Amino acid sequence: MKCFQFEQHRCTQTAAKMEFACSHVVCNWSPDGPGVFPMGPEYDNIVPVKRQADEVPPPLPPRRLRKPRPTSLPLYNSPSFEPQSAPISLPPPVPPRLDKLEGVTRLKANVNVVSLSVGKLVDISQDSGMETFQRPVICGKCSAALSCLSSLQKNVWRCEFCGYENSVDESLAALCIGQRAGVRSDDLYLPRQSEDDYQNLEDTLVVFCVDTSGSMSVTTEVPSSNGSVTYVSRLEGMQDALYRALFTIKQRSPHRRVALVTFNDEVVIYGDGTSAPITLRDWALVDYDHIWEKGVTYHIPHCIAETYNHLVQRVKELREHGATCLGPAALASVAMASRYPGSKVILCTDGKANIGLGEMEQAPSLTPSAFTPYFYTQLALDAVQKGVIISVMTFEGTDCRLADIGKLADDTGGRVNIVSIGTVAREIQSVSEDNVLATGVKATLLASDGVYFPYEDENNHKLVREIGNVTKGLEITFQFAVKPDFMEVFLQKGTLPFQLQLSFKTRDQHRITRIITEQRPATTCSRIFAGRLNMAVLDVHCAQLCASLTMEGKVQEAQKQLKAQQDLLQQVSRWRPIQKEESIYGNWMETMTTICEDITTESQLTLSDEAAKVVYQMKRASSVRNNNNSSNTVNVQKKTTKKKKAVMEAV
Repeated sequence: MKCFQFEQHRCTQTAAKMEFACSHVVCNWSPDGPGVFPMGPEYDNIVPVKRQADEVPPPLPPRRLRKPRPTSLPLYNSPSFEPQSAPISLPPPVPPRLDKLEGVTRLKANVNVVSLSVGKLVDISQDSGMETFQRPVICGKCSAALSCLSSLQKNVWRCEFCGYENSVDESLAALCIGQRAGVRSDDLYLPRQSEDDYQNLEDTLVVFCVDTSGSMSVTTEVPSSNGSVTYVSRLEGMQDALYRALFTIKQRSPHRRVALVTFNDEVVIYGDGTSAPITLRDWALVDYDHIWEKGVTYHIPHCIAETYNHLVQRVKELREHGATCLGPAALASVAMASRYPGSKVILCTDGKANIGLGEMEQAPSLTPSAFTPYFYTQLALDAVQKGVIISVMTFEGTDCRLADIGKLADDTGGRVNIVSIGTVAREIQSVSEDNVLATGVKATLLASDGVYFPYEDENNHKLVREIGNVTKGLEITFQFAVKPDFMEVFLQKGTLPFQLQLSFKTRDQHRITRIITEQRPATTCSRIFAGRLNMAVLDVHCAQLCASLTMEGKVQEAQKQLKAQQDLLQQVSRWRPIQKEESIYGNWMETMTTICEDITTESQLTLSDEAAKVVYQMKRASSVRNNNNSSNTVNVQKKTTKKKKAVMEAV
């Protein structure tokens, strides 16, 4: 949880777990309603002229009192009329209003954004001393938890989020609140469990799901160490990558289970290589329940220390031929891994699925992911429920409909990447070594009644997000706004409460709830200085939001958000130098802008595999400064191309 010290609208950050883009809640409202944030001048974020942080305009000088003017003036030739010898001095002009000053512009981006470093929040190894075995006291209406911000009067707790009055036992309330007085609290609620609930951390499964179709025989020139040129097929490159990955797993995690599944015009389940393989073909490739049953009942009793030689021999015997029944193979792999929560499926292919469940040869290709085959949506849901992570890799220069099959990785917390003969070994080894920190993760973010979350389904002050599996470096962001009827009320209160409830299972299957409560000051937009905005939070949120909108087919809305964020970055650059990481965020925005332009200008509205890879990586973007060594950090470099064809390269 971030620790904040407010001074002149500025915050001092000590830990990147939960942080806000702005030190204050900006009380503005979107007239466009929930789900669509305004992009025009309606959002009145005003940037003041550059001056001292706490400087305010000087008071108006007193007006000079003048004698009251008579109700009627005498005629000019009246003898009583005597012209004044000197003109009456007028009062000085009123200083111009802040929003009328030259150079003041209206911000089009919403700066009410909160970022959650979920990967750090679920890692409780460094949070000793915060545990409690008591259950939290929950509001009967909005499910907020009793916290340091709560107050009791005659054993009645009036919820600070919805106003509902709850009867609370005095002794229980004392245990929940304790001595944590102030504006922030962070508590871990652990259940009382026996030793029978423990699960071995090594008791997980890695499934390599490998394409062996005829197209895997395509060769590529590879320079050798002696200067000569050799030709290596995709399957040979994959075999070499599997040899290296198996050896590394045996050395570092000898008790880990490893299985192999291959697919061409049939699916072959080799398992750990010690038993007779199971082959699925013909009608079995279109029966979801049959494939799931075959996979989930396939027993894998041995760890890689015992099966290494068997697996190496199975990999050595692989040959390429036939079509590509990718969907059934992925389903069988997920079913095998579902017996061990926290397991991984690494799927590598070089072509579209053209046979069996999930085939795309005849599937429509109209908008990015708007018509993703139902099969992949359902399989991703089943994998999340079973705590299985799927990573998807395709070969460069191929068309695999990555926008569709990439959904398996996007929903389950895996990686999406395009590899070559030279990089496939490194990528497979990196993916197989990732450790799952938590499964079944659900985040609930509560704000005061009158706050809502744009682009979310429900128009209320409570946001629930099913995250699923969490690996190191995962960061998610939300934006919020204030409804018009509550702006004056919030400004009079001066502060607003926020509460994060994070429920998850650790790798040893302990169910834990983490509750963080924080109080934030509220202000009007005209008091926010653009130079002090946390651009890391705002830029990561923009990347994630625009990538999600693009995959949903809402390309024009994504373009509006990108334009607003680019304008904001330019305005911030007028007040302070742009940092190195902020220039990287700027490259993200330019890349996403190019992708969106391609989608709206091309006659066929589709995402190429290269563009889909970048968009999926943007959805998992995280702060550069917080994750310099994390694979989730997105570094995108845009190549020079024709206007109607964007080619992106992920570094």
